Parts: sequence; C-alpha cells; structure tokens
Amino acid sequence: MLIIGELINTSRKLIREAVEKKDGEYIKQVAKAQEEAGATYIDVNCGTCIETEVETMEWLVDNILQVTSLPLCIDSPNPLALQAGLKKAANGKLMINSITFETPRWNAVLPLVKEFNTKIIALCIDDGGMPKTNEDRIRIADSIITKLTGEGINIDDIYIDPLIKPVSAGQKNGIEVLQAIQNIMEGHPGVHTTCGLSNISYSLPARKVLNTLFMVQTMARGMDSYIMDPTNKEMRRALIASQTLLGQDRFSRKFIKAFREGLYD
Repeated sequence: MLIIGELINTSRKLIREAVEKKDGEYIKQVAKAQEEAGATYIDVNCGTCIETEVETMEWLVDNILQVTSLPLCIDSPNPLALQAGLKKAANGKLMINSITFETPRWNAVLPLVKEFNTKIIALCIDDGGMPKTNEDRIRIADSIITKLTGEGINIDDIYIDPLIKPVSAGQKNGIEVLQAIQNIMEGHPGVHTTCGLSNISYSLPARKVLNTLFMVQTMARGMDSYIMDPTNKEMRRALIASQTLLGQDRFSRKFIKAFREGLYD
C-alpha cells in the first residue's frame, strides 16, 4: 500500500501562512509527522502561489529534504514548477501528480516523466473533459495506460486516478468508482490506482465517516494507493485493519504491531 501524505499544500491555511512567513521549521514539522505516521511519499503542492510557484516549490522541497529521506510527489498544474521540484528532489523514485489525456497537459508532462524516470499519477480526463459515465472512466484509463506503456513507462509506475465525484451530486457516483477500480485493476495487471478520498463526501455531514468507509470499500475492489492525511488515526486504523482482512498482512503482523503501539486504544 502506497500512502501519499497530502498535508504540504498551500491550499491549507497553516501551510500557506508558513510559506508567507518563510517558516521552514513548520514545514519540516509537518513533513516529519507524515513520515512518522507511515507515509511512503510526501506530496508537495504550492499551486495557489501562482506568481511565485517555482521559487516556492524549490523552497518547500529544500526544507522537506532536511528532515526526511522519503521520496516526494511533486504536484502542480504548472510544468515549470514540476520541473523545478523534480530537479531539487533527489530522494528515491520520484512521483509526478499528475498527467491527463488532455493534449496540452500530456505533451507538457510526459517529457518530465521520461527525463526523471518518475512514477506518474494519471487522471481520467481527456480532451472531452471529465468522465460523464463509468464507461468514460474505463475508456480513458485504457487509453492512458496503453499510451504510457507504449512510450516506455513501466506499468508498475502508473497510478490511475478514476476521479471521485460526490455522492451528494449523484447516488451512483460511489459505486461507479468502485466498478471502475475493479475493471482497471483486472484489465491491466500490474497497474495501480489511487485517489484523494474527500470528494466522495463533499457537502455532506460526518464526512470523516464517509471517507473512511469509502476507503475500505475501494480497497476491497483493488485500490492500492491513497492521497491522504497519514496522521489521521481513524484512517490509519481502518487502512491497517482492512489490509489484514483482505489478506495483505502476512500473519497479521502490521495489525498486531499497530495494536501494540496503541493505535487501537
């Protein structure tokens, strides 16, 4: 299970304030907390800093790498910021968040994937826009995987994001994503799927409950990566317990270790 820690994002108030004040110690604190909570990647996103995004990305990466050896997921709509972050980040196998099948984005990001030999999150969006049906998701995912592997990208480095829509906007939005995950994983052995979970509960009460239960449901369909807050104990409890029940925890060692460390107190 690959966990991408989502907390270093300037859309979050405390991170934005730390960037504005050049408070590197706070950024280091957040990075270290995510590592200690079990993140395997740390996402770095300063896309709200439109005028200074390249410089801010470099500053963030410099601070993060002072306290962690985890590889980074460089996250930006701006290819120049992606490139700047990738050049600065030298830890392990890097990841880019994200590419789409839209022609401009594809042409801008694919060369970076090749140059830096990264893992890549691929959103199910093409020149026609967001998927309107489950069939659209599967079609776009099939096209992206075929094209990326045809360009020499290892299928093990591809993470398809099927794009979650709120169940408040359509009662079948949840089940359609579950069906897409299963279809994508079964249709392309070796590929991965990932997502951010919070969209599923948008505009509804008790969002943490919905997010946690949807994570469990997606795991049962084969999803093997999440963009999430690894310091959220409720999510970690559910994730580790689900891994154990799904046969992904040899001799239940992860679950026992987490219990002994007090996670289930």
